[in-house]
Formats: sequence, structure tokens, C-alpha cells
Amino acid sequence: MYKPLPLESLALNQPVPVNIWDPKGVLLLRKGEHITSEQHRGLLMLHTPMVLAADWQAWSYSYTEALDRMVRGNESLSRIAALDAMVPVHSKPEASDELAATEAWADTHAALNTLLHQGADASHFIERLERLTALTDKLWREHPDDSLLILVQLLFDPGMHYSATHALLTAGLCTLVGPSAGTAAGDQLALVRAALTMNIGMTRAHDDMARQAGPLSDAQRKTVREHPQRSAAVMRQLGVADAAWLQLVEDHHERPDGQGYPAGKPVNSTAHHLLQMADVYVASISPRKSRGGLLSQQVARELYLGPDLTPDPLGALFIKNIGFYPPGSYVRLASGEVAVVARRGAKANAPTVLAIVGRQGLPLGEPTLRDTNDPAFEVKASLAPGDVKVLVGVGKLLARL
Repeated sequence: MYKPLPLESLALNQPVPVNIWDPKGVLLLRKGEHITSEQHRGLLMLHTPMVLAADWQAWSYSYTEALDRMVRGNESLSRIAALDAMVPVHSKPEASDELAATEAWADTHAALNTLLHQGADASHFIERLERLTALTDKLWREHPDDSLLILVQLLFDPGMHYSATHALLTAGLCTLVGPSAGTAAGDQLALVRAALTMNIGMTRAHDDMARQAGPLSDAQRKTVREHPQRSAAVMRQLGVADAAWLQLVEDHHERPDGQGYPAGKPVNSTAHHLLQMADVYVASISPRKSRGGLLSQQVARELYLGPDLTPDPLGALFIKNIGFYPPGSYVRLASGEVAVVARRGAKANAPTVLAIVGRQGLPLGEPTLRDTNDPAFEVKASLAPGDVKVLVGVGKLLARL
């Protein structure tokens, strides 16, 4: 998420305190570089300079901190007045890890959405995607449950761009399950890259179809059927040459029995199977205008049994890592309360939850932790987001944990 930068406030030939971007995510000036002249400043202004919201917050904090330090130190008014906006950014304001994760995912979602919508016209595509891949990997490693909670709630928000949310959540599921499935580091990286980009050939259509109340038209079905090859073609045009990455994108709708699309060829590698499983899971629990999202417990069981109704070892690993009820989803408890899942539990059917609606159907004043290992509060059923009439902000939920 970006904020406009008043570039006229920055002095010439002084190191800029943060990275400066254009609205499309192209780096205009790296932190520590200089605006060398008024002509240079004017050129930068033509590109509508922006800064990341998190950098803006840190910059503002550093400036006010320096100002406060000078006032407390009885500095002269002339020296205080001379303090300019180029104060170095040393630290960010004190904030909880949960708040940091929420803001980081908002920024990441915005950046990926821009990149996917630019498609073949994206500049510095590989560099920008690698930056996003590193950011998402860090967030999943440091805040796995918070990340699930944030992204599943974003998935339920019809105001968000669906395709970017789908990509981020699919990549995250692959990140969480891949290591236990024995995925090699190189394959894991290709898997995450493929999850982030597999729909770049139909991003705008992907968003539109998620908001569409009626059935797909013949033209839309054709777009869906052709998008794996289109996505791979777009990435080749953008300079991607990694064979494993491209192959996963081209084959992410192929099946072991050869009944998939677009080529109808048999494909059955572990990485391919996991990518397809995560893709199907996210699509299934996503509510659409044409249908409500499927219940997470039902989708998990279908992944475990597989299409031939025999246990799937990778499906079992998937459920072990994600649970029947992922953070961010809704459940009804034995107490009659409605709750949001906040953390995965040691058992797939016993997550940590926050009750938000009491047994009488009235909203609770504050989200309240419940122990689902206690029979009085065990999970009785998944709930579709459309069945929950009380919405609680993610920040408020995370603050209760």
C-alpha cells in the first residue's frame, strides 16, 4: 500500500531516507541515493512518486522522535526550525507483531495485485516478483497462523481483488505443507513462484468471474481453459526462463489420469499435486456471488479421500498441517456460539477460536477465547461466511490473542 510523497520537501544532494516508487511499483530512487538537481526532481515528479505506507509511518516516527528529542534537550528554536524531512529512518514505531503482519500483508497484496494486472506490460517483473516471494516467505515462516487468518478473511471480503488473494493463499498453503511432503528447496521455490503467477494470463477475468452472479459464458470458459498456457506465455515474454516454474504453471490443471486441461496429459509429480490441491482448496472455500464458499471441513475431507474415495497421503499431510478449520474461517461451537478460528490446534479438529456471537445470537462485546478441547466448546460444524452476520476486524481479533 502506497502513500503519495511530497517530493518538494526533500533537499537536494542529501540521501533520501526511504525507497521511492511509482504507483506501479517501479523503484524510482533507492534509499540513500540523492536528488541531484531541480531537473532531476521534476523528472521524478512526472512519475507520481510514492512511498510504502510502512516506510511513511517509520519516516514520520523518526522525524517526530528527532523533533521531540530536540525540544526535550532545550535546543534553540532556530535549530528546531532547521530540522528537515531528511531525518534518517532508524526505527519504526512500537507495534505488535500481529499489527506488523496485517500491514505487511496489505502492502504485499497491493503490490502483487498491481503486478498481476499489469501482466505482459509489467516492468522489472522478475525483480518485483522475487521481492514479493521473499516477503511472503518471511511472513509465512514468522507468522503462519496470523497469515492464514488475515488471508482467509481477505478471501471472504468481496471488496478485495480475488485473484491476488487466491495467489497469496495458495502460495502460503504450499509453503506450509511442502516441507513435510519432502519437497526439495529448489522445487519449493518453483512451487511458490508458480502459485503466485499461475493465473497471470487471466487476472482481470479471474476477478470479474469471482464477482459474477450468473454462470460463465462460452468465452469465459475458453479463457479458463486456455489460461495455463497464456500465463506461461506471458511469463516467457517477461523474461522467465526457469523450466520447473513454467512447467508447473502450464500443468496446474492437468491430472494424473490425463483428464485435465489444456493439453489433457497425465501429470503426477508431488509439487504439481500439492499446487493443484492448494489451488482447489482456496477456490472451493472462496465465496462467490454465484454460490457460497464450500465448508472447509467438507473440502478437507474431499482432499483426504481424493477423487477415487481412497485415502490420499498428500491430502492427509495437507489436513495435518492446515487442519479441518483454517484460521480465518467460521465455526459453530457446542455452546451454540459462533466463533472465528484463530490458531491451528495440535489436533486437526480442535483449533483455537474466538467466539464473536453468543448462544442467543447476539454479538459478544469482545471476541472471547474458547478451548475447543473442552467438550462444552468443541467445534460442531463449519460455517460459510455468508451465514455469519457479525463481522469483527482482523486487528481486533489478533489483539485478543
